[in-house]
Amino acid sequence: MSPILELAGVSRHFGGLKAVANVELAVQPGEVIGLIGPNGAGKTTLVNVITGVHPATSGTVRFAGEDVTRQKPWQAARRGLARTFQIVQPFPEMTVLENVTAAALFAAGAGYGAAAEAVALEQLRFVGLAEMAGKPASALTLAMRKRLELAKGLAMRPKLLLLDEVNAGLNATEIDQALALIRAIAARGVTILIIEHLMKVVLNLCSRIVVLHHGELIASGTPQSIVRDPRVVQAYLGRRYADAAHQ
Repeated sequence: MSPILELAGVSRHFGGLKAVANVELAVQPGEVIGLIGPNGAGKTTLVNVITGVHPATSGTVRFAGEDVTRQKPWQAARRGLARTFQIVQPFPEMTVLENVTAAALFAAGAGYGAAAEAVALEQLRFVGLAEMAGKPASALTLAMRKRLELAKGLAMRPKLLLLDEVNAGLNATEIDQALALIRAIAARGVTILIIEHLMKVVLNLCSRIVVLHHGELIASGTPQSIVRDPRVVQAYLGRRYADAAHQ
C-alpha cells in the first residue's frame, strides 16, 4: 500500500532559525499517528508546511502520490487534507451551522446552498452539536468549540485529518469524550495525525508515535517503544515518567 503522506527531507527555515530540519516521514492510509515533542520542537510548523501555510524551504511533500510541496491551504482542503487549530477561532457572529457550512464549501466537489448545509448538519450530528446549529458560535463552551473544529474539518471530507492540540484546556471527562470521537472518525477510514502533549491520549489512541526535537525527527515507533527510547526520555518524557510507564 502506498503512503497517503510522504515527507522527504522537509525543512522550514525562518531566517537563521531551522524550525523543521530534514524530516522524513511516511504515513499509511488508516493510521492514527501521534506527533509529540517539547514546546518549540517544530510540530505546528511541520503541520503548516504539510498544509501549505508555510512552504517548505527544502524537501518534498507528497499527498496521495502527488507532489504538493508548493500548494496553498485552499488547495490542500480541496485535495482532502484538512486540519484543526490549537487556538480555536470560529466566526463568532455566525451560527454554528454557518461555520461548518463555510468549511463544507472548500471540499472537493462540494455543492452550494442547501447541499453544503446538509453536509454541515450531518457533521454537527456526528460530533454531537446538532442542537446548537442555530446558536452563534460565541455561545459555545471551549469543549463545544473543539467539537466545532472537528465538524469543520470533517465537512471538508478529509482523507487525512491533522489535529493540533484538540484536547488542550479540556477536563478529564471532556478528554475521554474527545478520544471516543477521534476513534469514531478513524473508524470512518480517515487517516489522522495528531499533535498532542497528553501522553495518556497518544498512548491510548495512536498506533505509532513520531517525536520531534529542535525541528528534527528523533524517533518513530509504537507507543511502547517510544516510552523506552532513551532519546525521547531525555528530550521530552523525563526519567520519572518513563519509569512509571514501565510499571
